[in-house]
Amino acid sequence: MNSNATTLPIRIRAELADIAQVVERAQRLFTKAVEQQDEDYYDGVALNLHSFYTAVERILADIAREVDGAVPSGREWHRDLLAQLSVEFPGVRPRVLQHSSRHCLDEYRGLRHVIRNVYSFNLNPSRLGELVAMLPDCHKALVKDLNAFCHFLEELFPR
Repeated sequence: MNSNATTLPIRIRAELADIAQVVERAQRLFTKAVEQQDEDYYDGVALNLHSFYTAVERILADIAREVDGAVPSGREWHRDLLAQLSVEFPGVRPRVLQHSSRHCLDEYRGLRHVIRNVYSFNLNPSRLGELVAMLPDCHKALVKDLNAFCHFLEELFPR
C-alpha cells in the first residue's frame, strides 16, 4: 500500500462533494431540456453524465494505484478497473464497489465511450433520460461504497 493511501479518504470525500454537484446539474439540465423542448440542454446533460463517470474513474484509479499497487492497462482498462475494484484484494483491502454499484457505473462507462466518439447531435435523448433516472440511486450506492472504503482506510491509518 502506497503512503499516499493515508490521505486518500480526504481526497475521495472532496471528490464526492464535487460529484454531488454534477449529479444535481445533470438532473436540472435534463428537466430543462424536457420542459423547454430545447435539445441544446441535452449537450449539458451528456457533459455532466460524462463528468460523473470520469470523476468516479479518477477515484477508482487512485485506489487501484495507491492501495492495490496497479491500475489496469490496455484497451479494456476502463472495464477492468471496475472489475478490479469489485472484488476483495485479500490481505490488502475489502471490495470497494458492490456488484450493484459496478453494474450501474458500467452504464455510465458506456456513455463515456459514446460521448468521446460521436457528435453531440447524435446523442439519444431517451437514453440520456434513462441514465439521468438511474443517477440518484447509482450515486447513492457509490457514496455508500466509497464512504465504507474510507472508513476502512481510516481504521487502518488512524490520525
